[in-house]
Amino acid sequence: MTKKELAYEGKAKKVFRTEDENRFIVSYKDDATAFNGAKKGTIRGKGVVNNRVTNHLMRLLESKGIPTHFVEQLSDTDTLVKKVSIIPLEVVVRNIAAGSLVSRLGLAEGAKLAVPVLEYSYKNDALNDPLVNDYHIAALRLATPEELKIIAGYALRINDILSAYLKDAHITLIDFKLEFGKLPDGAVVLADEISPDTCRFWDDRSGEKLDKDRFRGDLGGAEDAYGEVLKRLLG
Repeated sequence: MTKKELAYEGKAKKVFRTEDENRFIVSYKDDATAFNGAKKGTIRGKGVVNNRVTNHLMRLLESKGIPTHFVEQLSDTDTLVKKVSIIPLEVVVRNIAAGSLVSRLGLAEGAKLAVPVLEYSYKNDALNDPLVNDYHIAALRLATPEELKIIAGYALRINDILSAYLKDAHITLIDFKLEFGKLPDGAVVLADEISPDTCRFWDDRSGEKLDKDRFRGDLGGAEDAYGEVLKRLLG
């Protein structure tokens, strides 16, 4: 497959059409953004890390019965994926209090939650991706009740799979964001990425943050943190 015209460019990726109308090439960038694009910068090597880590974890999830849009890694930064219609929801699973959950609920950062928390946000940059619940989703027709049931089931199953897998790499999965899409036949599949951009990864011994929070919070060492995740997962 070869890149044709640019179909879409987001904050972290470019998506190109190919000679097959049902296949696209995703090209990962080193551009970094935070706070809905208010903060911008670059994390050197991020595109390589996010592409390779995403594909590694997508393959893992496929082996455990989670359908994804992944087809084939083409290079360190490019991946062939299936054509999907993205469901306009950000699906967040939280295991430990961090980020916006701390300020919204007055929790201490690092507090373990009694059960995993599943949250949805409406993907709309102009509205700053507001939190929504099942009723909002139904009212706005963002997904059907059947699709939402599938999404919730997949998200919690993914949490179980990744939490157990990352434990062997001495990484605690604090929380993570997923996106889902529909294939032309209507089947719901995992799409987008699973990477230090979309997950909070903490070292399970030191508590060191190994994700985009290093960029968000001006902690420094973002390149090293991303590289450490890649090393632990792929050697």
